[in-house]
Amino acid sequence: MSNDKVSRGLSPEQVAAYHNDGYTVGEGLFSPKDFADLKEHFERKFAEDMDVPHFTDTELFRWLMDPGVLDVVESLIGPDIALFTSHFFCKPAGDGKSVPWHTDGYFWREMIEPAGQAMTIWLAIDPSTLENGCMKVIPGSHRIGEGRYRRVSDDTSVFDEELDQDQIDTSQAVPVQLQPNQFSIHSGALIHSSEVNRSNLRRCGFTMRYISTRVRFNHEGVGHKHQIFLARGQDRAGNVYADPTRPHPELVDARGPGQRFVGAER
Repeated sequence: MSNDKVSRGLSPEQVAAYHNDGYTVGEGLFSPKDFADLKEHFERKFAEDMDVPHFTDTELFRWLMDPGVLDVVESLIGPDIALFTSHFFCKPAGDGKSVPWHTDGYFWREMIEPAGQAMTIWLAIDPSTLENGCMKVIPGSHRIGEGRYRRVSDDTSVFDEELDQDQIDTSQAVPVQLQPNQFSIHSGALIHSSEVNRSNLRRCGFTMRYISTRVRFNHEGVGHKHQIFLARGQDRAGNVYADPTRPHPELVDARGPGQRFVGAER
């Protein structure tokens, strides 16, 4: 990695915002060169939605396990860190699906315990604005506990379940607008959503998701289609960790295409 990145970790104000509101935002996650390299890598290899791309592209660990990124994570969950998962999200211009109101932890409930303790760094590859479908959050909603879900009737949604609307005060929603290399961090228990991109600008982001190694990964139930990686420190929960130096195409084959709920076989 480049040596010109000076920021290490989050400020006390950012840490307080994360714990109080369930999210925070920051500037310049990577040095300009490292960000340019990541964007070029994305455009060359993906340029579309891709779930768990690090399972087959080990070069992504250059950014996923960057010491500066792990310093940011350590500010919130401590020094013992596992990479949980990653995802490239892309909403093409004038297209792209909506994401209904949800918490991430609901969809991870059979993978990790406690699921709400996972955290996501959402790095803007493109500008993420109200016009092109940026994420919206309900501040403080990470403290209210898991709510009721219902089937989604909207065929533009990326999920087939969403939170019941009577549990959400959308008047409290805050848009998280970001420029390239700016980032947000949100709790796995925070209620959030995003709308369809109706603009003429693409909206792409890279999510990097981490857990404390005190969080238990359900290797026995889902290890054939998902794995976690020790990123810093040591294991605290008896977890099993995969090798980041080799690709794992068998996991992608087992889970199927697209972003989906990865739980026990039903």
